[in-house]
Amino acid sequence: MKEKLGGINALYPTPTTLVGATVNGKPNFITIAHIGIMTHNHISLGMGKSHYTNAGIKENKTFSVCLPSESLVAETDYCGIVTGKKTDKAILFDVFYGELKTAPMIQQCKVCMECRLDRIIDFPSHDVFVGEIVQTYAEESVLSERNVDVSKIKPLLFDMNSKKYWALGGEIAKCWNIGKQLKTGKT
Repeated sequence: MKEKLGGINALYPTPTTLVGATVNGKPNFITIAHIGIMTHNHISLGMGKSHYTNAGIKENKTFSVCLPSESLVAETDYCGIVTGKKTDKAILFDVFYGELKTAPMIQQCKVCMECRLDRIIDFPSHDVFVGEIVQTYAEESVLSERNVDVSKIKPLLFDMNSKKYWALGGEIAKCWNIGKQLKTGKT
């Protein structure tokens, strides 16, 4: 028997990201874990309407998504508990810009995606920003055959239910492969 829990979101943990936007001419970063894959080159950010960063995304029509590693847990958490209205969070990082010129990114994050705003989905309490990934920047140290190797990033995972950050576990099987044994009857 399964216990009824109500309409709670049980999809956690999710990757913790640092989203960058230029707000009032200055780089700003916010911690966001409500991030989703829309297509191979589109991602979504679910952000409460009250966040300072939203105005910069709307104004410039750009944003970045940077993947902090375990070593940036304190800085990442800090960016989620203070507002950019009162605190310059960009001073924590070495900031750089790419092709779009208004999507600040973080050198200390081993992978950063530069995005152009595609659309905004308006919910009563949240803006859902859908962005097209224009460019991805990755340190050579996290690449395996020109692909990002998630184990080398050591990403932070966020769990709303436990209100804790988690680390990624090891590989358990190869995708589009392990299930073939069921197709052939080998178990």
